Amino acid sequence: MPDRRSINVTVNGRAHQRAVEPRLLLSDFLRHELRLTGTHVGCEHGVCGACTVLVDDQLARSCLMLAIQADGARITTVEGLAMADGGLHPVQQAFWDAHGLQCGFCTSGMLITTVALLRENPRPTDTEIRAALSGNLCRCTGYQNIVKAVRLAAAQMAP
Repeated sequence: MPDRRSINVTVNGRAHQRAVEPRLLLSDFLRHELRLTGTHVGCEHGVCGACTVLVDDQLARSCLMLAIQADGARITTVEGLAMADGGLHPVQQAFWDAHGLQCGFCTSGMLITTVALLRENPRPTDTEIRAALSGNLCRCTGYQNIVKAVRLAAAQMAP
């Protein structure tokens, strides 16, 4: 039997304790252990951004991080963006309204990255939006509506 280590994580506000193999990736832990399949696995090299999550409010590529490295951390996945009443987060709604998604594969990473961007910079310029999203690859949209969606979210969430 492989060596297993106990970890404690809080994912989307809910505490979890699991015994995991030391080599288990955080992306696989989220998808297979916790059944949070919104975090997508694309390139498995940290290049595409589909697996992006927040770890202690910092962007992280979950395909490059081991689950045991997250021990004691607070993790937010795309499932954790939903409002308490079940409604869409303003960023999710803006992506819907501005048609900032097509196939949806990159969307969870784009949403998490946008949430982090707007938390740090509530009124980003188009150049700042494009720079923030530059680590997230989309093969469908051409990015125009994604940038439009981020602008819309920023306007709706502005203090």
